[in-house]
Amino acid sequence: MIPLNIIQNYKKIIYPTKTYYWDRENNRIIGMTDEQEAMKQAIYKVLNTEKFDYLIYNGNYGIKLKDLFGRDKYIACAVLERRIKDTLLFDDRITDVYDFDFSVGKNSVLVKFSVVTVFGDIPQEVNVNV
Repeated sequence: MIPLNIIQNYKKIIYPTKTYYWDRENNRIIGMTDEQEAMKQAIYKVLNTEKFDYLIYNGNYGIKLKDLFGRDKYIACAVLERRIKDTLLFDDRITDVYDFDFSVGKNSVLVKFSVVTVFGDIPQEVNVNV
């Protein structure tokens, strides 16, 4: 049995979002970043990591996209909105994902949307090959 005085004195610790800054254009790490810029990186990384493909990540990290290859693009649009929301809302710093806009191309779907974080709104886009 857990003593009640321990539970009553519990304080939630919110850790800073400070992380290494990844310069994607030159593919190198440059210094550190925090808050909204760190969230942009986190969103980019999780949406560009195939779920279950990398042993370093647990089953909660990444998004499942491989099964959309070869599927009808319009069905993929419906599935993508739900998967993007589920993937991003797993992070407790993200409170909402909304305003989805789909552009269907020959072999891909471009998804534009907005992410509401504790650091402010972040516009995002993801290009998915289908």
